[in-house]
Amino acid sequence: MGPRVLIVEDEEPLMLLLRYNLEAEGYEVDSVSRGDEAEIRLREQVPDIVLLDWMLPGLSGIELCRRIRARTETERLPVIMLTARGEEGDRIRGLSTGADDYIVKPFSVPELLARVRALLRRAKPTHIATLLRAGDIELDRETHRVRRADQELHLGPTEFRLLEFLMQSPGRVFSREHLLNAVWGHDVYIDERTVDVHVGRLRKAINLPRRPDPIRTVRGAGYSFDETF
Repeated sequence: MGPRVLIVEDEEPLMLLLRYNLEAEGYEVDSVSRGDEAEIRLREQVPDIVLLDWMLPGLSGIELCRRIRARTETERLPVIMLTARGEEGDRIRGLSTGADDYIVKPFSVPELLARVRALLRRAKPTHIATLLRAGDIELDRETHRVRRADQELHLGPTEFRLLEFLMQSPGRVFSREHLLNAVWGHDVYIDERTVDVHVGRLRKAINLPRRPDPIRTVRGAGYSFDETF
């Protein structure tokens, strides 16, 4: 079971987008839309990290963050504040209330996922694997290096993120649209054929002579990292 994430967000489209991408990365996700409901949920079970909207019905995110820090059971719980308020004074207020990180809407989903990983790595280092391994391929998230059969491979930053995302969920088929949102971000408007180009570059970089291709093309559906690899 992956790290547990509690999303406290009253914008349903954003909540669904976050849940979809977090679950695709292997997290166990719970969500509520009100601050007072979140406080009850936190008393029932403490997650590994909270994504907390600033403006919430029932109880504001700022007040909920104060209460999280006031309880012994949750005083060290990692909290990322999500807000449309981007002024310096607002950021200072959010961080001084006890938030560990602060991200302004609209934001890139890959950036948020990277911040979640970084915060969990500091707070609960055993929860986030630094190395991803499958077959003879090893991907190091910290050094951004990829090796296959003890040979170092040279990937561009986009190909690295694409391989990392696919290796996290072996066997799962991802559509081109999903890969665009996860790797490039939902606010980036590029053609889905861009995915095909970068998958081609990724294959060229990681496939060695007499070695199987770990990237599986599923006609009409998308791509996956072969779970039998």
